[in-house]
Formats: sequence, structure tokens, C-alpha cells
Amino acid sequence: MNGLASTYQHVSNSLSMLPKPKRGKQGHINRRLLGFPKWMSKKDRRILQSIDGEDDPGEELIVAADGTGNFSTITDAINFAPNNSYDRIIIRVREGVYAENVEIPSDKTNIVLIGDGADLTFITGNRNVVDGWTTFRSATLAVSGDGFLALDITIDNTAGPEKHQAVALRVNADLVALYRCSVNGYQDTLYAHSFRQFYRECNISGTIDYLFGNAAVIFQACNIISRKPLPNQFTVITAQSRETPDEDTGISMQNCSILATEDLYSSSNTVRSYLGRPWKAYSSAVVLESYIDDFINPEGWTKWSNDGDQGLDTLYYGEYENYGPGSATDNRVKWAGYHLMDDYDAYNFTVSYFITGDEWLDSTSIPYDDGI
Repeated sequence: MNGLASTYQHVSNSLSMLPKPKRGKQGHINRRLLGFPKWMSKKDRRILQSIDGEDDPGEELIVAADGTGNFSTITDAINFAPNNSYDRIIIRVREGVYAENVEIPSDKTNIVLIGDGADLTFITGNRNVVDGWTTFRSATLAVSGDGFLALDITIDNTAGPEKHQAVALRVNADLVALYRCSVNGYQDTLYAHSFRQFYRECNISGTIDYLFGNAAVIFQACNIISRKPLPNQFTVITAQSRETPDEDTGISMQNCSILATEDLYSSSNTVRSYLGRPWKAYSSAVVLESYIDDFINPEGWTKWSNDGDQGLDTLYYGEYENYGPGSATDNRVKWAGYHLMDDYDAYNFTVSYFITGDEWLDSTSIPYDDGI
């Protein structure tokens, strides 16, 4: 651990010495669909076309809980997949409930999990800190292999709010994208740990800090759903953990719907709900062009704890052209780090700029908006 801390500090110092790039380019919305780069192999093109039913690649692994596939567990299929693959490895997960904690290690690259639908294919687990797991190790699905894609599948941590930190999905891999998936839990649902990540048309639910970590991550056209917490608790969506101003990381929610479950709506007079709080001093999170319902407290954002002002001057929290009954900014926090963003500010958190998505999302079947 001491060695890692030293390495981290050296990298941080190196970033500080680099000149800052010029930021603030005005963009526009331009939906990008499947387009294949020239460098992509014919095999990969054929495999990706099959995701939307355009073609049959003839090469895929089938997981079926009833025993009719190549494997009955997702873990067995992952273990069978080749290491360090440059080609996409398609694993089709048929309808069913898969009660297993799935790990995709760093040497299992370019894995693609495709379910029969988020309402039909489920991966479930219940690891949590109360029962002795660390937050990092509690994930139902843990992704360390670069190039991971998931479509039409649900990932749940069913531990419940009384078990506190219990991760459904942890991603510490680069060039990761999820499309039409559901990720459900309570506290710490989705651990966007590191690198570049993209979520499109996903449903994500939780109570406290349920989008957290230090990745450069964009949630686009997603339903972000706050759930009722334990008595005397509040809800908060984001807990981003950028530690220095030189890290190009943060959480961007664009064209999303920020909603609550019915039991939280009915308790909104007694349960306070917020968009985010600073896990680390340079925490970064923005909400762009999104619908915000009226369960969100008028202040919008909250401190990490009641007895400290950590990060209020150094964080970057912003809002841009949101709408809905919870979007009014008149009574938002007055911190130096809170911003009402203009076009130039908002562009910094778009697919094209923030996660350089034009360079890699075209190699998936996942649509995206590249600007604002």
C-alpha cells in the first residue's frame, strides 16, 4: 500500500507539471449511431452487427440457467473466454436469475454481456460491509477488463439499506459502456471507480452516494432513481472523489430524468434529497439538460458532513439548462465551487470532450449524443 501511495503521488505531481489544455468549446447535439472505424476487423464488425440482430456472427458463448446453453453460470463463461482478446467476446445471457458475484479481471478484455432484456435477465448478489466485505469487494458485477460492454441486463445488490455500503456494479476499466441496463441497490449502488465509462438509457437506483467514484463517466438519457433510505437518513445521488484539480474525472448526467420511488415521494417532506456531496476536496459532478423532479431539496447539493466544509471552494458542481419542478436554481448553494454553466462550460462534460467518445463509442452498437 505504501508503494502504491508513492506511485500515486508521483503521477499526481507529473500531472500538475503538464500545461493545461484550452477548454470551453461550444458544441451541439449530434446523435451518433453505429459506425465502424477503418481499423476494426471484419470479424468485430460482424459480431457488433449481431447485437441488434442485423447478422448472426456464429461465434458466441451462451449462458442459460436451465442448462440449455454452453454454460449455466456467467462466471464459467468468463473463465472460458480467452485472455487479452483483441476481438469482442460475445456472451449471451438468457432469461433467468443468476445469483452469483461475477468478476471480469483485467486480462479478460473486450467482453460483451448481452441479456434477453433488463426485465428478463438478472445478476444478483448481496455482499455488503456489515457482513464483512469491503465496499470494493462487495460488487455483484466487478469489471476490470477494458472494452467491456453490457446490453439488456439487470445487475442488483439485494442487501437492503440496513446493510449500508453494498455495490451492485463496480467498474475500474477503460472504454466501458452499458446500454439499456438496470443497476439497482441502496447505498453505493454504482462504483464508477476509474477510467472512461458511458451509460445510455439505463435505470440506476439507490439511496446514498449511489453514483460514486473517480471515473470520467457520462450518464446519458438514463433514469436516475432515488429510493427511500433508513429513518433519519437523507438521499444523495453523487459522491465523486476527484482528489486534485489535475485529474480529468467527474460525473456528468446529460438528458437524464432524476426521479424518486413512490415511497420516497410520499416522504419528501421529512426526507431531504440532494444531487451530490463531495467525497473528496475536488469532487466534480454536473447535471446537463435533465429533468429534475421536485423531491430534490431547493439547495440542490450538500456538504460531505455537517461538521466540515471540505471542498466547498475547490469542488466543481454545475447545472445547465435543466427543467422540471426541482430544477430551479434560485435557492441553490452559494459555494464558490458551484456553477450555473454556459454552453462553453457544459461542452467540457460532453461525450466528445470529456470521455473522447468519438474515438471509441463508434466501435460499439450504442447510440450517443456527442455535444450539447
